[in-house]
Amino acid sequence: MTAEAAAEAGTDVEVVEYTDPLCPWAWGSEPAFRWLRAVLGGRGTWRRVYAILFDTGDDPAPDPAAEAAWYGRYIAEVCGHTGAPHAERLDRVALTSWPASLAARAAETQGAEVAERVLRRLRESEFVLGAPADTAARVQACLRGVHGLDVQRLRADAESAAVAASVHADRAEARDPLPEVLGLDGPPPHPGGAKELDGGQRRYALPTLLLRGPGGCRVVPGWRPPQVYAEALRQVCPGPWEVPQRLSADRALEIHRSLSVRELSLLTADGPPPSRALRVETAGGPLWLHPEEAAGHPALLSGRPGDETPFGVH
Repeated sequence: MTAEAAAEAGTDVEVVEYTDPLCPWAWGSEPAFRWLRAVLGGRGTWRRVYAILFDTGDDPAPDPAAEAAWYGRYIAEVCGHTGAPHAERLDRVALTSWPASLAARAAETQGAEVAERVLRRLRESEFVLGAPADTAARVQACLRGVHGLDVQRLRADAESAAVAASVHADRAEARDPLPEVLGLDGPPPHPGGAKELDGGQRRYALPTLLLRGPGGCRVVPGWRPPQVYAEALRQVCPGPWEVPQRLSADRALEIHRSLSVRELSLLTADGPPPSRALRVETAGGPLWLHPEEAAGHPALLSGRPGDETPFGVH
Protein backbone atom coordinates (compact mmCIF):
# COMPACT_ATOMS: atom_id res chain seq x y z
CA MET A 1 0.00 0.00 0.00
CA THR A 2 1.38 3.41 -0.99
CA ALA A 3 1.03 6.51 1.15
CA GLU A 4 -1.69 7.72 -1.25
CA ALA A 5 -3.59 4.44 -0.95
CA ALA A 6 -3.33 4.58 2.82
CA ALA A 7 -4.82 8.07 2.78
CA GLU A 8 -7.69 6.92 0.55
CA ALA A 9 -8.34 4.02 2.93
CA GLY A 10 -8.68 6.47 5.82
CA THR A 11 -5.46 5.45 7.59
CA ASP A 12 -2.30 7.45 8.14
CA VAL A 13 0.37 4.74 8.19
CA GLU A 14 0.97 1.25 6.85
CA VAL A 15 3.32 -0.98 8.84
CA VAL A 16 4.76 -4.12 7.23
CA GLU A 17 6.33 -6.60 9.64
CA TYR A 18 8.76 -9.15 8.19
CA THR A 19 8.75 -11.99 10.68
CA ASP A 20 8.65 -15.70 11.42
CA PRO A 21 6.72 -17.42 14.22
CA LEU A 22 9.89 -19.25 15.31
CA CYS A 23 12.41 -16.36 15.20
CA PRO A 24 13.91 -15.48 18.62
CA TRP A 25 14.54 -11.83 17.72
CA ALA A 26 10.92 -11.49 16.58
CA TRP A 27 9.79 -13.08 19.86
CA GLY A 28 11.86 -10.54 21.78
CA SER A 29 10.31 -7.69 19.78
CA GLU A 30 6.74 -8.55 20.79
CA PRO A 31 6.60 -6.00 23.65
CA ALA A 32 7.73 -3.11 21.43
CA PHE A 33 5.38 -4.13 18.63
CA ARG A 34 2.43 -4.41 21.00
CA TRP A 35 3.29 -0.92 22.26
CA LEU A 36 3.56 0.47 18.71
CA ARG A 37 0.20 -1.01 17.71
CA ALA A 38 -1.32 0.76 20.72
CA VAL A 39 0.25 4.03 19.55
CA LEU A 40 -1.17 3.54 16.05
CA GLY A 41 -4.65 2.79 17.30
CA GLY A 42 -7.07 3.10 14.40
CA ARG A 43 -4.76 5.32 12.37
CA GLY A 44 -2.67 2.56 10.85
CA THR A 45 -2.75 -0.81 9.17
CA TRP A 46 -0.38 -3.62 10.13
CA ARG A 47 0.52 -6.40 7.70
CA ARG A 48 2.70 -9.38 8.54
CA VAL A 49 4.95 -11.04 5.98
CA TYR A 50 6.05 -14.57 6.89
CA ALA A 51 9.63 -14.88 5.69
CA ILE A 52 10.15 -18.63 6.35
CA LEU A 53 13.24 -18.67 8.54
CA PHE A 54 13.43 -22.48 8.48
CA ASP A 55 12.70 -23.57 4.92
CA THR A 56 11.98 -26.97 3.48
CA GLY A 57 14.96 -28.33 1.60
CA ASP A 58 17.47 -27.10 4.19
CA ASP A 59 20.16 -29.72 4.80
CA PRO A 60 19.50 -31.78 7.96
CA ALA A 61 22.00 -31.47 10.79
CA PRO A 62 24.49 -34.35 11.02
CA ASP A 63 24.02 -34.33 14.82
CA PRO A 64 20.51 -33.04 15.67
CA ALA A 65 21.09 -33.18 19.43
CA ALA A 66 24.26 -31.11 19.20
CA GLU A 67 22.53 -28.62 16.88
CA ALA A 68 19.61 -28.30 19.30
CA ALA A 69 21.99 -27.67 22.20
CA TRP A 70 23.84 -25.00 20.20
CA TYR A 71 20.65 -23.30 19.02
CA GLY A 72 19.20 -23.42 22.52
CA ARG A 73 22.25 -21.49 23.76
CA TYR A 74 21.77 -19.00 20.91
CA ILE A 75 18.12 -18.47 21.89
CA ALA A 76 19.16 -17.93 25.51
CA GLU A 77 21.71 -15.32 24.38
CA VAL A 78 19.14 -13.51 22.24
CA CYS A 79 16.60 -13.55 25.06
CA GLY A 80 19.28 -12.22 27.38
CA HIS A 81 19.44 -9.13 25.13
CA THR A 82 15.69 -8.74 24.68
CA GLY A 83 14.45 -9.76 28.12
CA ALA A 84 12.11 -12.37 26.66
CA PRO A 85 11.25 -15.69 28.32
CA HIS A 86 12.92 -18.81 26.99
CA ALA A 87 12.76 -22.52 27.64
CA GLU A 88 15.29 -24.30 29.84
CA ARG A 89 15.99 -26.78 27.04
CA LEU A 90 15.23 -26.84 23.32
CA ASP A 91 14.03 -30.23 22.10
CA ARG A 92 15.17 -29.64 18.53
CA VAL A 93 15.83 -27.00 15.94
CA ALA A 94 12.62 -26.49 13.96
CA LEU A 95 12.20 -28.76 10.97
CA THR A 96 10.52 -25.98 9.01
CA SER A 97 8.65 -22.70 9.53
CA TRP A 98 5.97 -23.60 6.99
CA PRO A 99 3.36 -25.24 9.29
CA ALA A 100 3.42 -22.37 11.79
CA SER A 101 3.42 -19.71 9.07
CA LEU A 102 0.50 -21.33 7.24
CA ALA A 103 -1.43 -21.56 10.50
CA ALA A 104 -0.69 -17.95 11.39
CA ARG A 105 -1.91 -16.75 7.99
CA ALA A 106 -4.98 -19.03 8.13
CA ALA A 107 -5.89 -17.59 11.53
CA GLU A 108 -6.28 -14.14 9.98
CA THR A 109 -9.55 -15.31 8.41
CA GLN A 110 -10.98 -15.61 11.94
CA GLY A 111 -10.32 -12.00 12.86
CA ALA A 112 -7.47 -9.91 14.20
CA GLU A 113 -7.84 -10.91 17.85
CA VAL A 114 -7.78 -14.62 17.11
CA ALA A 115 -4.84 -14.16 14.72
CA GLU A 116 -2.85 -12.38 17.43
CA ARG A 117 -3.54 -15.16 19.93
CA VAL A 118 -2.60 -17.86 17.44
CA LEU A 119 0.70 -16.25 16.48
CA ARG A 120 1.57 -15.69 20.12
CA ARG A 121 0.87 -19.33 20.98
CA LEU A 122 2.96 -20.50 18.02
CA ARG A 123 5.88 -18.40 19.27
CA GLU A 124 5.42 -19.82 22.76
CA SER A 125 5.76 -23.36 21.40
CA GLU A 126 9.47 -22.73 20.85
CA PHE A 127 10.33 -20.11 23.42
CA VAL A 128 8.25 -21.32 26.38
CA LEU A 129 7.88 -25.03 25.70
CA GLY A 130 11.16 -25.59 23.85
CA ALA A 131 9.22 -27.69 21.31
CA PRO A 132 8.66 -25.70 18.10
CA ALA A 133 5.32 -26.16 16.33
CA ASP A 134 6.84 -27.47 13.10
CA THR A 135 4.40 -30.25 12.09
CA ALA A 136 0.62 -30.44 11.67
CA ALA A 137 0.16 -32.36 14.92
CA ARG A 138 2.41 -30.01 16.86
CA VAL A 139 0.60 -26.96 15.51
CA GLN A 140 -2.78 -28.42 16.43
CA ALA A 141 -1.62 -29.41 19.92
CA CYS A 142 0.06 -26.06 20.43
CA LEU A 143 -3.17 -24.19 19.60
CA ARG A 144 -5.38 -26.26 21.90
CA GLY A 145 -7.54 -23.96 23.99
CA VAL A 146 -6.80 -20.68 22.16
CA HIS A 147 -9.81 -18.56 23.05
CA GLY A 148 -12.19 -18.01 20.13
CA LEU A 149 -10.28 -20.23 17.69
CA ASP A 150 -12.09 -22.71 15.44
CA VAL A 151 -9.29 -25.27 15.14
CA GLN A 152 -10.97 -27.35 12.43
CA ARG A 153 -11.55 -24.29 10.28
CA LEU A 154 -7.94 -23.25 10.85
CA ARG A 155 -6.66 -26.63 9.70
CA ALA A 156 -8.78 -26.54 6.53
CA ASP A 157 -7.70 -22.97 5.74
CA ALA A 158 -4.03 -23.75 6.44
CA GLU A 159 -4.17 -26.57 3.90
CA SER A 160 -5.88 -24.43 1.26
CA ALA A 161 -4.23 -23.35 -1.98
CA ALA A 162 -5.08 -19.71 -1.24
CA VAL A 163 -3.22 -19.63 2.08
CA ALA A 164 -0.28 -21.51 0.60
CA ALA A 165 -0.07 -19.00 -2.28
CA SER A 166 -0.22 -16.12 0.20
CA VAL A 167 2.69 -17.44 2.29
CA HIS A 168 4.69 -18.26 -0.84
CA ALA A 169 4.20 -14.61 -1.86
CA ASP A 170 5.39 -13.56 1.62
CA ARG A 171 8.51 -15.67 1.25
CA ALA A 172 9.31 -14.05 -2.09
CA GLU A 173 8.62 -10.53 -0.79
CA ALA A 174 10.94 -11.05 2.17
CA ARG A 175 13.68 -12.09 -0.29
CA ASP A 176 13.43 -8.82 -2.20
CA PRO A 177 14.69 -6.36 0.42
CA LEU A 178 14.91 -2.61 -0.12
CA PRO A 179 18.36 -1.11 -0.83
CA GLU A 180 18.40 0.55 2.61
CA VAL A 181 19.16 -2.76 4.33
CA LEU A 182 21.74 -4.11 1.88
CA GLY A 183 25.15 -4.09 3.53
CA LEU A 184 23.70 -2.31 6.54
CA ASP A 185 25.93 -2.34 9.60
CA GLY A 186 23.60 -1.06 12.29
CA PRO A 187 24.01 -1.02 16.06
CA PRO A 188 24.54 -4.27 18.00
CA PRO A 189 23.35 -6.71 19.13
CA HIS A 190 21.19 -7.12 16.00
CA PRO A 191 22.43 -4.82 13.20
CA GLY A 192 19.56 -5.70 10.89
CA GLY A 193 21.32 -5.90 7.54
CA ALA A 194 19.81 -8.16 4.89
CA LYS A 195 20.83 -11.79 5.33
CA GLU A 196 22.84 -13.51 2.60
CA LEU A 197 21.23 -16.81 1.64
CA ASP A 198 22.31 -19.72 -0.54
CA GLY A 199 22.00 -19.13 -4.26
CA GLY A 200 22.79 -15.44 -4.02
CA GLN A 201 19.45 -14.52 -2.46
CA ARG A 202 19.04 -11.98 0.31
CA ARG A 203 16.32 -11.69 2.91
CA TYR A 204 15.24 -9.05 5.38
CA ALA A 205 16.67 -9.62 8.83
CA LEU A 206 13.93 -10.72 11.22
CA PRO A 207 12.18 -8.80 12.43
CA THR A 208 12.15 -5.77 10.15
CA LEU A 209 9.45 -3.10 10.12
CA LEU A 210 8.71 -1.02 7.06
CA LEU A 211 6.60 2.08 7.76
CA ARG A 212 4.89 4.07 4.98
CA GLY A 213 2.98 7.32 5.36
CA PRO A 214 2.57 10.83 3.95
CA GLY A 215 6.20 11.57 4.86
CA GLY A 216 7.59 8.64 2.89
CA CYS A 217 8.98 5.26 3.84
CA ARG A 218 11.29 4.21 6.68
CA VAL A 219 12.82 0.79 7.30
CA VAL A 220 13.61 -0.22 10.89
CA PRO A 221 15.53 -3.51 10.78
CA GLY A 222 16.53 -5.83 13.59
CA TRP A 223 15.65 -5.62 17.27
CA ARG A 224 15.14 -2.01 18.38
CA PRO A 225 13.78 -0.21 21.47
CA PRO A 226 10.34 1.41 21.27
CA GLN A 227 11.67 4.95 20.86
CA VAL A 228 13.28 4.02 17.53
CA TYR A 229 9.90 2.90 16.17
CA ALA A 230 8.27 6.03 17.57
CA GLU A 231 10.80 8.24 15.73
CA ALA A 232 10.25 6.36 12.45
CA LEU A 233 6.50 6.83 12.90
CA ARG A 234 6.95 10.58 13.35
CA GLN A 235 9.11 10.71 10.22
CA VAL A 236 6.57 9.02 7.95
CA CYS A 237 3.58 10.78 9.53
CA PRO A 238 4.41 13.88 11.59
CA GLY A 239 2.38 14.14 14.82
CA PRO A 240 0.53 14.26 16.90
CA TRP A 241 1.13 10.75 18.21
CA GLU A 242 0.36 10.14 21.84
CA VAL A 243 2.06 7.60 24.06
CA PRO A 244 -0.68 5.15 24.99
CA GLN A 245 -2.01 5.26 28.52
CA ARG A 246 -0.57 2.48 30.63
CA LEU A 247 -3.08 -0.20 31.47
CA SER A 248 -3.64 -2.06 34.67
CA ALA A 249 -2.00 -5.48 34.61
CA ASP A 250 -5.42 -7.16 34.67
CA ARG A 251 -6.66 -5.10 31.70
CA ALA A 252 -3.49 -5.82 29.72
CA LEU A 253 -3.92 -9.53 30.39
CA GLU A 254 -7.54 -9.36 29.21
CA ILE A 255 -6.41 -7.82 25.92
CA HIS A 256 -3.22 -9.79 25.24
CA ARG A 257 -3.94 -13.07 27.09
CA SER A 258 -0.22 -13.71 27.65
CA LEU A 259 2.30 -11.29 29.19
CA SER A 260 6.05 -11.36 29.83
CA VAL A 261 7.99 -9.30 32.36
CA ARG A 262 9.08 -6.92 29.61
CA GLU A 263 5.49 -6.49 28.44
CA LEU A 264 4.30 -5.73 31.96
CA SER A 265 7.06 -3.13 32.24
CA LEU A 266 6.29 -1.47 28.92
CA LEU A 267 2.51 -1.70 28.70
CA THR A 268 1.23 -1.48 32.27
CA ALA A 269 1.31 0.85 35.24
CA ASP A 270 3.67 0.01 38.06
CA GLY A 271 2.12 -2.53 40.34
CA PRO A 272 1.69 -6.25 40.95
CA PRO A 273 1.31 -8.81 38.15
CA PRO A 274 -2.24 -9.57 36.98
CA SER A 275 -4.28 -10.99 39.81
CA ARG A 276 -6.13 -13.69 37.84
CA ALA A 277 -3.15 -14.93 35.87
CA LEU A 278 -1.52 -18.33 35.92
CA ARG A 279 2.23 -17.96 36.17
CA VAL A 280 4.48 -20.14 33.99
CA GLU A 281 8.16 -20.25 34.90
CA THR A 282 10.82 -20.23 32.18
CA ALA A 283 14.60 -19.96 32.21
CA GLY A 284 14.20 -16.35 31.06
CA GLY A 285 11.64 -15.32 33.65
CA PRO A 286 7.91 -15.84 34.14
CA LEU A 287 5.04 -15.65 31.68
CA TRP A 288 1.53 -14.79 32.89
CA LEU A 289 -1.42 -16.46 31.16
CA HIS A 290 -5.08 -15.50 31.21
CA PRO A 291 -7.10 -18.29 32.89
CA GLU A 292 -9.04 -18.97 29.67
CA GLU A 293 -5.78 -19.19 27.76
CA ALA A 294 -4.18 -21.39 30.39
CA ALA A 295 -7.02 -23.93 30.34
CA GLY A 296 -5.60 -25.75 27.32
CA HIS A 297 -2.11 -24.29 27.14
CA PRO A 298 0.55 -26.96 26.43
CA ALA A 299 2.82 -25.43 29.07
CA LEU A 300 0.35 -26.65 31.67
CA LEU A 301 -0.32 -30.05 30.11
CA SER A 302 1.83 -33.15 29.91
CA GLY A 303 2.81 -34.90 26.71
CA ARG A 304 3.81 -33.65 23.28
CA PRO A 305 2.58 -34.84 19.89
CA GLY A 306 4.81 -37.05 17.80
CA ASP A 307 3.11 -36.93 14.40
CA GLU A 308 5.58 -35.58 11.86
CA THR A 309 3.05 -34.86 9.07
CA PRO A 310 3.33 -31.17 8.11
CA PHE A 311 0.56 -28.90 6.92
CA GLY A 312 0.65 -29.01 3.12
CA VAL A 313 3.41 -26.98 1.48
CA HIS A 314 2.11 -26.35 -2.01
